[in-house]
Amino acid sequence: MLERMRRPPDAPGVERHHTMEDSMSTCFPSSSAHAAPTRPPAFPGARFLARLLAAAWVAALLPLSASAQEAQGWTPELSMRYHAVQGTAVSPDGSQLAWVVRAPVMEEEKSEYLSHIWIGNADGSRATQFTRGEHSATSPAFSPDGGHLAFTSSRSGSNQVWVIPVDGGEAEQLTEADPGVGSFAWSPDGSRVAYTMTDPPSEEQKAAEREKRDVIVVDQDFRNTHLYLVPVAANGEGERPVTRLTSGDFHVTSFSWAPDGTRIVFAHAPDPRINTGRLAGDISWVELAGQVVTPLVAGAGVETSPHVSPDGRYVAYVSTGDQIEPVGLGDIYLVEAGGGTPRKLADTPDRSANILGWTADGSSVLFTESVRTERHVFALPTTGGAPRALTSGAGVVGSPSFSLDGRHMAFTFQTPDVPADVHLSEVGRFAPRQLSDIHAGVPRPAMGRTELLTWRSADGRFEIDGLLTYPVDYEPGRRYPLVLNVHGGPAGVFSQGFTGGPDIYKTQVFAQQGYAMLRPNPRGSTGYGKDFRYANIKDWGFGDYEDLMAGVDHVLEMGVAHPDSLLLMGWSYGGYMTSFAVTRTDRFAAASMGAGLPNLISMTTTTDIGDYLVGHMGGEFWDDYETYERHSAMYRIANVTTPTQVIHGERDLRVPFTQGQEFYTALQRRGIPTEMLVLPRTPHGPQEPKLLMEVTPRILKWFDGHLGRGRPATQ
Repeated sequence: MLERMRRPPDAPGVERHHTMEDSMSTCFPSSSAHAAPTRPPAFPGARFLARLLAAAWVAALLPLSASAQEAQGWTPELSMRYHAVQGTAVSPDGSQLAWVVRAPVMEEEKSEYLSHIWIGNADGSRATQFTRGEHSATSPAFSPDGGHLAFTSSRSGSNQVWVIPVDGGEAEQLTEADPGVGSFAWSPDGSRVAYTMTDPPSEEQKAAEREKRDVIVVDQDFRNTHLYLVPVAANGEGERPVTRLTSGDFHVTSFSWAPDGTRIVFAHAPDPRINTGRLAGDISWVELAGQVVTPLVAGAGVETSPHVSPDGRYVAYVSTGDQIEPVGLGDIYLVEAGGGTPRKLADTPDRSANILGWTADGSSVLFTESVRTERHVFALPTTGGAPRALTSGAGVVGSPSFSLDGRHMAFTFQTPDVPADVHLSEVGRFAPRQLSDIHAGVPRPAMGRTELLTWRSADGRFEIDGLLTYPVDYEPGRRYPLVLNVHGGPAGVFSQGFTGGPDIYKTQVFAQQGYAMLRPNPRGSTGYGKDFRYANIKDWGFGDYEDLMAGVDHVLEMGVAHPDSLLLMGWSYGGYMTSFAVTRTDRFAAASMGAGLPNLISMTTTTDIGDYLVGHMGGEFWDDYETYERHSAMYRIANVTTPTQVIHGERDLRVPFTQGQEFYTALQRRGIPTEMLVLPRTPHGPQEPKLLMEVTPRILKWFDGHLGRGRPATQ
């Protein structure tokens, strides 16, 4: 049975949504009433008028002036002008910083992203674009002496390592990897660069492809990634002989130099499949002289992300412990570089650490982790003590990097109201200084305020966080449509990041159109510890659903939301929850399922992360059909009455396209209002900026239509 019925439209307190038709400008006359002439008009001045109209058309394509944009408010076009800032690097002496800015390119037929490197002084005296051109430049890394900057770019056709003097000059291509470089790192003395590269196709495979007989044998003939070494200086013949360091039936996932430069420690999995990486992983050394590989850590758990201590005595790494943990667990361990029994360090706040490296004195391991709705940098003592936070503030710290002496830390920081910019701080005393102002020329209209809410779960087990963004120009005492936005994962998290940026769901665009948005972190989310993250095992759609609905009721009790104007949307696991929620309640006026998985049985046998799902369901479906069916929306489809939109990427391997197709077809056959939007060329999320811009307006149109709201013009 459905939980409770939605109030009738004339219930007391219903906000009357006036239409906006009278306020909308009529941009184009009817084509039937004003047919275009077949030849240019003959009256004087026609050529001038044509030029004037052409100029007006060109002007319409240009960004709005600051004043015009302020008047128009938040639009998808404005959100796309807030660019991603990532990939910081600090020079060895801490005097300079480099970072990457990624911007969309949407001119004519182009719909792609272009990244370039910026460089600035630590005192804030200079911040200039360092690389230019039609090809992206990413992954900046200063040489150990600080004189050069290495980066990756596909300007020569495939992704290669390039080196350029920091003081300026021409970039020189360092590698000629076929099919291209993955990751790279300078040697401690700066004379060499180690890099990873995927095995190229064999001559036989190339011939088969040319001759159109290239049959793919699934899960065989893997092309693994391996380690290579190249000198920075060319020899007398102008060449740089490449040394292959590893080979065999394993896939290198990450690596770290020993401080003496004689060997490299690396993590590896049996093959490159993403699902395999959740089930197996070991750590080994490779000696540069002779390319001898020696195992360091192997066992039943999954070991990843090794980092050698500054004195070369220890290796820190992330591990699931003595067993695989497909749901997700990442504790920090320490092992002597020569081998021995690993030692687990103290628990980190969420037990899902991302190691950054070591403090300069080797006393602590540096890592980042989500803590509730924030993300920070921590130092974990090797003596077994509790971690200590190196950063603070209600926001999100990203892309941290450190100077060679460990005294300076660069990072990005953002809050719900302020976009990301690059900051620098001393490590011992957190006092961040903003060094970039990426969006100085981008308008920032009045924003919907974002507030951190907390409520108790219905079963009393947990305290649940949620971020509520109010409509722009919110009026206390007036009730507004509320969008419940569910994150992916389920081990995702809604953090206190900038709400005006180009996300799939553009929060401030919804706020501009008069919607409040609630983004909760129900049980299963990251940032709240292992017990919270594991609390939805064999419970998808039930305990987590109750956490979400308790948040909705909380916002209703606050007097912000109206019970007859509730909407629901989410991507990936958020799409799953959308599909399942509409089988449990009809409280939502409309819903939008993005890349959702309504059928857990067919999902398990088609996704590229099957064991992640099996871990949450507690076993294989053929041993427990009841659990899979109980948690699948498709087996409850007869309960759905909510108009539900379906959005899916055409090339999604994480949540295959057929998942969205199943739900859409079933709703259509049942006569439930629905539509399906297919994003061409798209994997598990929009990769092209023009397609990304399409999502929010189409959801708004769907929601507005089922609330009976008019739409103000946004373009």
